[in-house]
Amino acid sequence: MDLDALLNHYFDAADPDAIDPAQLAAGKERLAIDFGVERDPGRRFALWTVMEAFGIAPPPAAAFKDPVLRRTAEDYLTAAWRAERG
Repeated sequence: MDLDALLNHYFDAADPDAIDPAQLAAGKERLAIDFGVERDPGRRFALWTVMEAFGIAPPPAAAFKDPVLRRTAEDYLTAAWRAERG
């Protein structure tokens, strides 16, 4: 999945900083709904990472029943935390 395409699809903007509050709220809602109904593991993980970037992702244990995907999400969070800390 292409990040720019996801941003355009859910938020009608390519730049997250250019999203107005109404677009942001509506996009987050659509994103959460799509995540909830998505069955393809790869697409589901991609949607989860976008949700994480916007601060609305459920914890990996709640988001993924598959232990491999759950561990991958946990690893992603660890890597993101390390990147933020520099």
